[in-house]
Amino acid sequence: MYSDWMFILIIIAFIFSLWAQFRVKGTFNKWTKVETSTGMTGYDAARHMLDANGLHDVPIEPVRGTLSDHYDPTKRVVRLSEPVYYERSISAVSVACHEVGHAIQHAEHYPMLVARHKMFPVVNFASGIAPFLLIAGFLFNAMNLVGIGIIFFSCAVAFQLVTLPVEFNASNRARQLMVQEGYIANNEERGVAKVLNAAALTYVAAALISLLELIRYIMIFTSNRE
Repeated sequence: MYSDWMFILIIIAFIFSLWAQFRVKGTFNKWTKVETSTGMTGYDAARHMLDANGLHDVPIEPVRGTLSDHYDPTKRVVRLSEPVYYERSISAVSVACHEVGHAIQHAEHYPMLVARHKMFPVVNFASGIAPFLLIAGFLFNAMNLVGIGIIFFSCAVAFQLVTLPVEFNASNRARQLMVQEGYIANNEERGVAKVLNAAALTYVAAALISLLELIRYIMIFTSNRE
């Protein structure tokens, strides 16, 4: 009974995730059409923000794709999708500065980012093997395998939960510095908030789905152990 309700909640969370993905694309496309009053491109804003924080040695590279922007902590490089790198829009500047926010976190040893980096090797292994353990455990009614699968899966869930404050903190840094350094006008902050908040929803949705799935696995496991 409880697992049925949990399954329904997972479906609702999945629908929320689809809506979040639709919203982030729609919001990005909407504010792509609005140019910044400063005329800055995503690259310009990212370069200025990096330099303003003493990160002159962190390069910025264009990459193909849409919303493929990321900060690579292993090589200490900010990678911006071509639309973000070259365009002079609210969306481009918002996304670019968000990624620089991660570079600043890295330089300042932001605790949650440090924790996420340390967790990554374990999570990379655990998230790969967990589905096989869970499937095999349920298929052969081997609760010991299910238990181990739950432990591995919980590592992946923990990683997603740690990711949330990392992403929100990077966005907050971006918004504050963009206004403070004059990359956007005060009346453009609303557009920046729309873009960054829409992106944040995708992380919230992913973490929510994983957390609900974990709870459901635990409930099934405990009910079969009784």
